[in-house]
Amino acid sequence: MTERIPFRWQAHLPAAVAACTAVFAAHGVVAIPTETFYGLAVPPDDQEALDRLFALKGRLREKAVPVVVASLPQAATLVHLPEAWVNRLATAWPAPLTVVLPAHRGGTLAVRVPAHPLLRALLERLGPLTATSANVAGGPPAVTPAEVEEALGEGLALILDGGAAPGGLPSTLLDLTASPPRLLRPGAWPVDPAWGVKVV
Repeated sequence: MTERIPFRWQAHLPAAVAACTAVFAAHGVVAIPTETFYGLAVPPDDQEALDRLFALKGRLREKAVPVVVASLPQAATLVHLPEAWVNRLATAWPAPLTVVLPAHRGGTLAVRVPAHPLLRALLERLGPLTATSANVAGGPPAVTPAEVEEALGEGLALILDGGAAPGGLPSTLLDLTASPPRLLRPGAWPVDPAWGVKVV
């Protein structure tokens, strides 16, 4: 069985930080609860861990994975934040809103500040992490730790057990590299009409 540790209260944070640190040192994959579904977390700059994550999901490596961050300043370490969008994102986040922005390393990156306080506290201590859905590619996203384990089995090093995730709609996905910005996926965050988003 995959190791599980509780992740529901602030008191659980130190043990979660220690356990994740150990797993990431060995390039392992951790399942984390978010404000929508469970996600798969590895440091986004660890290629060996990313390879394991893609193999675990059976996902094509050409498909980028979204990243969760603790705050807007942490997002700025990964992506270019256009001045016109800083105040809007600061007002919207934390929320189930993922935005595609130009990455410092070239290309683009999808990032969000999740509306899950304990996860944000973890990210403050560990840095940005991937948060692609905890499922086999094409399968339903996992809402409970049991669903995560059933879908992904022994390839997963650790599950942070936050109980049942809310489920429902995924995060809203916007492409802010386009002008006007494009709605790539409708989701749990209602798009502000003032943002002038184009539905594709």
